[in-house]
Amino acid sequence: MIAEGGLAALWLAAALSLLQLIMGAVALTPGREEAGAIVRPVAIVQGLLTLLAFAALIAVFVTSDMSVKLVAANSSSMKPLLYKFAGTWGNHEGSMLMWVTILGVAGAAVAIFERRVSERMLIATLAAQAAIGLGFFAFLLFSSNPFERLPIPAADGQGLNPLLQDPGLAFHPPTLYLGYVGLSVAFSFAVGALVTREVNAAFARAMRPWVLGAWILLTLGITAGSYWAYYELGWGGWWFWDPVENASLMPWLAATALLHSVTVLATRDSLRAWTVMLAVVAFSMSMVGTFLVRSGILTSVHAFAVDPERGSFILALLAIYIGGALALFALRVSTVKEGAQFEAVSREGALVVNNLLLTAILGIVFVGTLYPLFVEALSGEKLSVGPPYFNSAAGPLALLLVVVMAAGPLMRWRRDRFRIVLNRLALPILGTAIILLLVVTLAPPIGVLPTLGLILAIGVGAASLAPLWGRNLRRTPLFTWGMVIAHLGIAVALAGMACESAFTKETLVAAKIGETRQVGPFSVRLDDIEPIAGPNWTALEATLTASRNGGTPFVLKPQSRSWPNPPTETTESAISTKWDGQLYTVLGKQDEDGRWQLRLWWKPFVTLIWLGGGMVAFGGALSLLGRLRRERRYQDRIAWA
Repeated sequence: MIAEGGLAALWLAAALSLLQLIMGAVALTPGREEAGAIVRPVAIVQGLLTLLAFAALIAVFVTSDMSVKLVAANSSSMKPLLYKFAGTWGNHEGSMLMWVTILGVAGAAVAIFERRVSERMLIATLAAQAAIGLGFFAFLLFSSNPFERLPIPAADGQGLNPLLQDPGLAFHPPTLYLGYVGLSVAFSFAVGALVTREVNAAFARAMRPWVLGAWILLTLGITAGSYWAYYELGWGGWWFWDPVENASLMPWLAATALLHSVTVLATRDSLRAWTVMLAVVAFSMSMVGTFLVRSGILTSVHAFAVDPERGSFILALLAIYIGGALALFALRVSTVKEGAQFEAVSREGALVVNNLLLTAILGIVFVGTLYPLFVEALSGEKLSVGPPYFNSAAGPLALLLVVVMAAGPLMRWRRDRFRIVLNRLALPILGTAIILLLVVTLAPPIGVLPTLGLILAIGVGAASLAPLWGRNLRRTPLFTWGMVIAHLGIAVALAGMACESAFTKETLVAAKIGETRQVGPFSVRLDDIEPIAGPNWTALEATLTASRNGGTPFVLKPQSRSWPNPPTETTESAISTKWDGQLYTVLGKQDEDGRWQLRLWWKPFVTLIWLGGGMVAFGGALSLLGRLRRERRYQDRIAWA
């Protein structure tokens, strides 16, 4: 009954999505404005119904209802409760229902809370959101029904991919999906503004919280996903330029450019066409990411679908939504007024350069990710585009972007003088020059990009604090603190990336029980190998005793796990975090001589990567809170006037 109720709620929500689209379109017709009165209530009920459908899917997973095909294929009665719950979206159909649910709830939130734009534009926005939802409802109901029944219930399920049986599954996908759907709302606002010819500061102020919220969540999701892959896959790296990793990076790059552009439009009434176009591009990238992981063209632990027909369905949706939005933009761009003027040397000018660099990096990642797929589709030849391409092509642009990011907040709005800007940058430039001198004279050769990364991290860190110089810190707006912390987080993450690339020490050894091996400043002794059993797995667990330069010993216990359902072998790394880095250990196979393979890494300051990512998201959250508080005070003043 639960599955049937969930499916019924899904069908009703789809019907309401169609009604919302039709009534929204009718309300935009001259003389039929009264039809718009139904659009808000319908959007709210639709959101509630999708939430009910998703709750029903969670229920059948938690109760291990093996009469539901999706549960039998992706769960088992022996699985711990956390993974039964999180396993709801650890598969293709469940993740798409999560997408649709967040889409419906977001539309309901816009209908309930949005009061900053005209009623006509709001109706157009909700109609656009309904059009997006309708396509994904059709995809779910006709191609990926999550509530499909088995003719005969299975005795037990096939289980969840062991690599996904990690607490990261409960956090990483939901944050990414919330970010993707936040970009869909920004897209709908852009379409609504084009339809009603209201591309102005009010439209930007309405869209900005959604863009900022989406950007925060994407930042958290990517940061968490990076650390999850780092400790779970056992290869010792934090970013592999995997196509599915890139699928989440591309929307983040576009959202970062959109965030800067929409801020300029909201506060200075400039970059109108830029903002609309970037809203379309950002949502396009989230759709491209959806296509990549659900089309069956990629083989990855992250990829869900292996059915090309589903990929064709999503590709058709991508063509309809993005093609339609681009056509609408082409038709209406001539009606988008230019907005306020500004000089090249100004904060707006720096933000334009920032957006151009972000767009260029996005293009590099896009081409590097999709080019091998196009070549394989046309010729059957398999190509591999990996870190050397991305690092060499995008790395220099990323470093230049960091320089512009450091200078931008120190410039004045509208107009500034280059000489005065250089004076403001004098201290960061001096500090950077000193660090450069020290690195060149004292540090061992570490490569050009890591060297530049370390130098720029220091310079950006100093420049990010510059907006606080001479201020009364108690009276500094919260969103200014957010900007400072986010930019400082970029500097911290950049320093971590440079240190990890420059100073990591790796040792691959074969050791017998009792033997000691060296990695960096650490001595690591293999003390024992013993079998252990977990809730739904067995493992061989190594006991490693490590000490740093003869100091106090500590124990690490990496594992090699075996999973019966589905039959899989995985490695579970053991990591010791110190103030200046991490000792990372992985247990391999036993060779013919009775020796055990061990992979040992010493990664100085690698934790700065994820600390910086957290700081960026925290800074974004402070900015969002500060903007909302300021707007609320403004609305209160208007109400009392």
